[in-house]
Amino acid sequence: MHVVAVLALDGVLPFELSLPGQVFGSAGRAAGQPHYEVLVCAPGRTVTTPSEYGALRLTVPHGLEALSEADTVIVPGHSGFLDPVPAPVGEALRTAADRGARIASLCIGAFTLAAAGLLDGWRATTHWQYADELARRHPRVEVDRDALFIDQGRRATSAGIAAGLDLCLHLVRRDLGSAVAAATARRIVMPLQRDGGQTQFIEHPAPEDRTTSLRPTLTWMERNLHQPLTLAEIAGHAALSIRSLNRRFRAQTGTTPLQWLLRARVDLARELLETSGLSVGQIADRTGLGTPATLRHHFHRFVGTTPQSYRRTFHPSA
Repeated sequence: MHVVAVLALDGVLPFELSLPGQVFGSAGRAAGQPHYEVLVCAPGRTVTTPSEYGALRLTVPHGLEALSEADTVIVPGHSGFLDPVPAPVGEALRTAADRGARIASLCIGAFTLAAAGLLDGWRATTHWQYADELARRHPRVEVDRDALFIDQGRRATSAGIAAGLDLCLHLVRRDLGSAVAAATARRIVMPLQRDGGQTQFIEHPAPEDRTTSLRPTLTWMERNLHQPLTLAEIAGHAALSIRSLNRRFRAQTGTTPLQWLLRARVDLARELLETSGLSVGQIADRTGLGTPATLRHHFHRFVGTTPQSYRRTFHPSA
């Protein structure tokens, strides 16, 4: 029996806490016989969940000693993920890792593993909102900001909540094969594998300061995305030289005029894929990207998946 210990720290996110049991328990049913034993554990055996997600006080059956017998240790996210890791928790995690247990995190649980020193020298991911913070706090961790999950054998990390499902299904596939993993995915009504990475979920809002000197030009560019705008035309609208335009664009938006324009076109394509029934060719024309091939190329570059796959994921009637 493969023992999975799910470590609940105070402020644990309730869905993430229950997620491994749901997947690994369903895998046993799909396989026709139990393969996993899931042990939920916590320091002191009592935790509370954050009030914004429905405050619960939970008593779990195991303490940190469960980590000493686990084949896999999974750390869900918790509200105190930026706080120092309690010494007994860090020691228990390191001991489990030293004896060869597979250590995994869900979402912001990666901060707990990193703080315990278990991701130093490893490639890892976390929720896109906090990836830069993880990299800043733990420079020895190679942070991948786009991956839905990363499995490096003895270390595995995942992005947001749904990516925790992706990771657990992946671990089932690794342990029991694709057939059992596919049957498990059907039981929990999830695709066995989602296309793309986190990039497709990241919001890219326009600059908030609408009083800057470039705002009229940005608005004009947004209204004329279907036109083949040139750098000279953009500079002319802004009444600037091309050199001054590039300098001000870099200062105010962090990028170049043409890269900003390309990003705006891809963002419009995302909106049309989400809200309309236009074909890829029509969207390419409407966004100024010209051809379906050009749209697919830049869409994959910025979003990490294809337009059709994105539409299947985000269009209400897909």
